Amino acid sequence: MAKTQLNVRVDESTAETARRRAHQRGVSVNRYIEELVQQDAGEVGRTFVDAAADFMKQYESVFAEEFGASGRASGAERSKGGR
Repeated sequence: MAKTQLNVRVDESTAETARRRAHQRGVSVNRYIEELVQQDAGEVGRTFVDAAADFMKQYESVFAEEFGASGRASGAERSKGGR
């Protein structure tokens, strides 16, 4: 995968922490930061999936009532604008 360069400014304490943590993991500072960003992006995805699952649990009965076991609205419901 092609790489691109980012330049960031952080205070010396943050820079030292990044260097130390990268060293502890046996990776470069670049790799350490790349992994943090990827991990953060994954958290967003998991948060969305968790929220969607929670929503479905909360409204499961409403969906079942509206669409039934087949997951499709009845003919009468479709004529009212449902699917």
